[in-house]
Amino acid sequence: MHSFVDWLVDLLWPILESFTDLSLGSVVMMAIGGLMIYLAIKKDYEPMLLLPMGFGAILANMPLSMVTGEHGFLTVLYNAGIATELFPVLIFIAVGAMVDFTPLLEQPSLIFFGAAAQFGIFMTMILATVLGFDIFDSAAIGIIGAADGPTSIYVANRFAKDLIGPISVAAYSYMALVPVIQPFVIRLITTKEDRLIRMESRPSTVSPLTRILFPIIVTIVVGLIAPMGVALVGALMYGNLLRECGVLKKLSDAAQNELSNLVTVLLGLTIGGTMVAEKFLTPATLMIMGLGLIAFVFDTVGGVLFAKFINLFVKRKYNPMIGAAGISAFPMSARVIHKLAQKDDPSNFILMQAVGANVAGQVGSIVAGGVIINLLQKLLDAGV
Repeated sequence: MHSFVDWLVDLLWPILESFTDLSLGSVVMMAIGGLMIYLAIKKDYEPMLLLPMGFGAILANMPLSMVTGEHGFLTVLYNAGIATELFPVLIFIAVGAMVDFTPLLEQPSLIFFGAAAQFGIFMTMILATVLGFDIFDSAAIGIIGAADGPTSIYVANRFAKDLIGPISVAAYSYMALVPVIQPFVIRLITTKEDRLIRMESRPSTVSPLTRILFPIIVTIVVGLIAPMGVALVGALMYGNLLRECGVLKKLSDAAQNELSNLVTVLLGLTIGGTMVAEKFLTPATLMIMGLGLIAFVFDTVGGVLFAKFINLFVKRKYNPMIGAAGISAFPMSARVIHKLAQKDDPSNFILMQAVGANVAGQVGSIVAGGVIINLLQKLLDAGV
């Protein structure tokens, strides 16, 4: 009888051991992972990223699991795709192939809205520093305001590796909440008269040659301004060149579809694998989530107020909501702004201008990230 009990215990112990090693923190993180999956499926909040991230969080917090650690597949993916900065760069190639810069080239002044909407990044950096984060962590947190997940991951991987999980979750969560956050903020700081401003649609005069030269020239200019960010802008513009050159349709389609889908699946799962309880369930995570929201709000406010300021000096007024589209959440923000305009006046079509500001935000977020990387790298080199 005793030998049978011993045999039964030996048989069941591996199962029982998993339960005895299951901590409260792991349970909470698995619940958070489940919530992310629920939001992805039920609410359609960035499902391509929240679902893999949620499932990755569940995997990473399973007791005695071998998905993380030296030979765990999530660790292997992290070392291959995040630590080397490969996944963010590949994502930007895919994004570049999807982006049409024609609306921006038709109205180049919209580039200023893409710049103004990065205001929240620097304000949040200052606030994070005041709250006790060092300058490197503060920069990684502030970049959440770029509304650009790959840039957030890229900067965090360089200067705040321990915060990649919460920073990525904050960035992608708030991107998913753009349709909730932006209309609320915009209505607070604009009048109905502002929102009713019409903007003239201009016939397209952008030649194929201009569309081909644009990604090449931008890569050179941004590379000279912020050389540490040339990997991101170069990848974005390379993808766009594939789209616009006219002779590589198969490669352009592959970048937009197969490359985008494959890297997105692996990126989300890998980021989820960093969301282990001991690193994620900290007061710093709550502060990062709060600061990320502040960054989004400041970006929206900065873009709108900049447009209102410009209107003081120009005859052809800009609809101030266009400024809010200057964040990098493409094309979601442009759609949100267009719907807001149509809610007040169904005949007011500002989609193309909103798209122009939105793609300007793509470039603006990369430039901001490159400038921050340049400045911080100099501090590191100086031994600060």
